[in-house]
Amino acid sequence: MFPGKAQIAVVALLAALGGCRASPPGSAGAGALSDAGYATPPAVTLATPAAGGVVLSGEAPPGAEVRLAPPAGEPLAVRADADGRWRLEVPRAQETRIFGVSADSAGRRVQAQGYLLVGPRGQTAVLRAGTGAIRLDRPAGSRIAAIDFDADGGALVSGWAAAGTDVAIRLDGRSAGEARADAEGRFSFAIPRLSGGAHRIEATGVAFIDEVALDSSPAAPLADWPLRSQLTRQGLRADWLTPGGGVQSTLLAG
Repeated sequence: MFPGKAQIAVVALLAALGGCRASPPGSAGAGALSDAGYATPPAVTLATPAAGGVVLSGEAPPGAEVRLAPPAGEPLAVRADADGRWRLEVPRAQETRIFGVSADSAGRRVQAQGYLLVGPRGQTAVLRAGTGAIRLDRPAGSRIAAIDFDADGGALVSGWAAAGTDVAIRLDGRSAGEARADAEGRFSFAIPRLSGGAHRIEATGVAFIDEVALDSSPAAPLADWPLRSQLTRQGLRADWLTPGGGVQSTLLAG
């Protein structure tokens, strides 16, 4: 099915997130981008609450200008230091915001993986199409951090646990399988067939049990904006348009 005018408008807004992706050698772009070969994409690695909003920390090529671009409006920008580290405060806002993250270095612009989501309560995550969100505002303790799902029934549960330990996942009171936390304490577990509707997802690991009630009803079409969000008792739900034109839903638990 060909996209309608509304979907085309939303795709255009998504294309505006962060400007463009890394341009191929010899192509024209912002500032006549050079053909200097591979450029390391920027990354947001941590979100820390602050009095005025959320302070983001990350990595980029040394001296690069890092840009956080919303679908409309002026981008936020900061320059990485000589070690490639950068910090930028995103002011507090009542609405959930989505950004494309890019870096300009040596005449070349390169786009970060996924989109950056910042919620009104400081919830922050990297949204990734076809896989799970990377939660950046890490609270203390082990827990379920996010649940991603789509209209086809694919779902991925992610969270934190003690590094190198196993986490048992239960779906609606039944065992679904186990995941292992990596060296950073992150775990993820895929649920290939999740029916739309109400579900209860439980994670049990070393010295913790966490449970999230999930409404996995498919998202309504996004008419004129790449993001729809809602604060619920379970956390922040964001329905967002992927680069391929589909809609993915992300619940940032807590």
